[in-house]
Amino acid sequence: MARFVLTRRSPLPPAVCWERLLAWHRHGERVPFTRVGVARGSGRETGDVVLARTALGPLRFDDPMEIVELVAPAPGRDGLCRLVKRGRPVRGGAVLRVRAVGGGSAAVWTEELRIAGLPRFADPVVASAARLVFGRVLDRLLEP
Repeated sequence: MARFVLTRRSPLPPAVCWERLLAWHRHGERVPFTRVGVARGSGRETGDVVLARTALGPLRFDDPMEIVELVAPAPGRDGLCRLVKRGRPVRGGAVLRVRAVGGGSAAVWTEELRIAGLPRFADPVVASAARLVFGRVLDRLLEP
């Protein structure tokens, strides 16, 4: 599996940082040819499904992600959102964490990806591309 970890510090308080990370529709603003939304539930509870739909000409696929753990940040407690990818072309999962740091917060995005049809030796390339794309998403979400 291709794996990457992104960490960003923000002057935003953890609660605001958390709300921005869970603004699922905004995730697609920086992912080329992709729209992101909630397919089941509110996107704020365990069991809800977030759907990333990618389309480039005739190439189209869905990346449904089920929220399997969700804990909002609170004083003395990190926020945690664990997603499991339930689609066919993209498997794996992601963990989004928010913790208080000084007067602001730190967001950590960890993801593991397996793309159907790609050999394992392509994992470093997939991880590098994903780090670049999702780093832009995270930067945009946390802009003050």
